[in-house]
Amino acid sequence: MSKVEKELTFIIGPCVIENKSQTMDIASYLKDLFLNLPVRFIFKASFDKANRTSIKSPRGVGLTKGIKILGEIKSKLKVPILSDVHCVSQIKDVKDVLDIIQIPAFLCRQTDLIVEAAKTKKIVNIKKGQFVSPADIKHIVEKVEATGNKKIFITERGSCFGYNSLVVDFRSFLIMKKYGYPIIYDVTHSLQSPSSKGGVSGGDREFAFGLAKAAAACGVDGLFIETHPKPSQALSDAYTSLPLAKIENLVKSILRIKEAIDEEK
Repeated sequence: MSKVEKELTFIIGPCVIENKSQTMDIASYLKDLFLNLPVRFIFKASFDKANRTSIKSPRGVGLTKGIKILGEIKSKLKVPILSDVHCVSQIKDVKDVLDIIQIPAFLCRQTDLIVEAAKTKKIVNIKKGQFVSPADIKHIVEKVEATGNKKIFITERGSCFGYNSLVVDFRSFLIMKKYGYPIIYDVTHSLQSPSSKGGVSGGDREFAFGLAKAAAACGVDGLFIETHPKPSQALSDAYTSLPLAKIENLVKSILRIKEAIDEEK
């Protein structure tokens, strides 16, 4: 791994691009926050939430407008950008803007999508599907490696626990570390209660700090966190997104845990 991959990585931003000004404001706030912290900051936001439970749910500003907004953020703020793709045809439109192409959890076994993303030679962030065991992530990793691309992140976002709940098996971090790539813990998505609010996913953001700290103690390489100035008003993941004002406290708590772990080595 390169030096930058050994640093603790924070992938943070709103779930979906709601509008240009809000997204730029969030990115600016986060850049200023992380500027003097010894971590790697990656800004994330989706231009299209194509996997919403209900057809009535907001999906975002769309590919054309969304990738333009992300491009402006990258150009103005000089921060790396992550977003997700949902079909092969989108990759040609995002590859010149995104630094990290994310494969959504529900699509993590879609071979053509994974291979096409890997061919860009960008970092590919694989969200482990709720239905995939940590041992089986090996086969998804091999699809990326088959293109000669070994720039991979693996993200844990919980496993199905019944119909409307997720649970994080903390053994998965240690199992997936064996494949030699950075392991990211998706704090906020793992707190979802899928489709539990009558066609909308609910969740429990109150557990975010505790589980994030536990994941840090397990030695994850980074955290994936969705944030919003007013989470209850967010157009997506309103029940799990963290208040923007609380991110600094969470990050500093995680850094103290990492320091304690490093001292033991």
